[in-house]
Amino acid sequence: MDKGTAGSSSRCSRSRHNCNQSGGDYAASSRDVPYRHGTVSQSPPSTSSRRNEFHYAAGFGAYSSELPPRRSVTTIQPFDNLIKQEKFDELVGRSRHFGRRYDGRSHGHYASSIKRYTSAYKRPLNQYEQSQLIPLLLQNFQPTRSWSWRSLTTTLHSLTSAGVFIPHTLTDVSVKRAQADLLSTLLAPITIKCNQKPEAKDIDARGIANLLWAMAKLVDHGQPLTPEFKGAVAALLPCVNAQKDRFIPQAIANLLWAMAKLVDHGQPLTPEFKGAV
Repeated sequence: MDKGTAGSSSRCSRSRHNCNQSGGDYAASSRDVPYRHGTVSQSPPSTSSRRNEFHYAAGFGAYSSELPPRRSVTTIQPFDNLIKQEKFDELVGRSRHFGRRYDGRSHGHYASSIKRYTSAYKRPLNQYEQSQLIPLLLQNFQPTRSWSWRSLTTTLHSLTSAGVFIPHTLTDVSVKRAQADLLSTLLAPITIKCNQKPEAKDIDARGIANLLWAMAKLVDHGQPLTPEFKGAVAALLPCVNAQKDRFIPQAIANLLWAMAKLVDHGQPLTPEFKGAV
């Protein structure tokens, strides 16, 4: 979709000791609670001070949760580089090293590298790529309450944009189950963060718009409206009203498109839904 990065500092890839996991958009919460289930990339991501800038990516219907790219020529690596075990070992190792202070930014960056791969080739993941990648994602993407809003929204938005959840006709049943479980693993902490009282301070308009866009794309590709999926949409709706003064015009258009698409596919038209519209 867009060509930015997921907000992960390039310094993290060089030295874990130089990667500061605290502060800013990525403030970790006080508890680390796992959910239901126990990485071609271009050059390392750029570091920019414009972390909260709305950056619209034309042509894909949502504006970016990521940072603008460094102006340099990059090389797209083979798909095999995305599924190297050492990439996942690094992600899990970083999560364990920082524990409850880990904000998920490295996972968000990796999810963005999948999106950059599909954007470069102007197509979603094919059936073979899904079958190789999805089981690895399910094993290694275990968001916790310490993950920041930005990491959660970037991850789900990027994986959806890359076609990770698109059900291919001949996809193996085990892969379809893994798709459903991976989506569930991501929806659970998003729902909890939206329902948190007092309201989580890092929730922003950009992430809300990207999430509802992603959910609309999911149902458009055949994602069933499970109770868990409906619950995540319902949890997001009050956030729309809470952030209503912060949406840029393009985001408002994207939100209305997303909500119309969700209703078309059976999302209940509740008072909260009408209020968000």
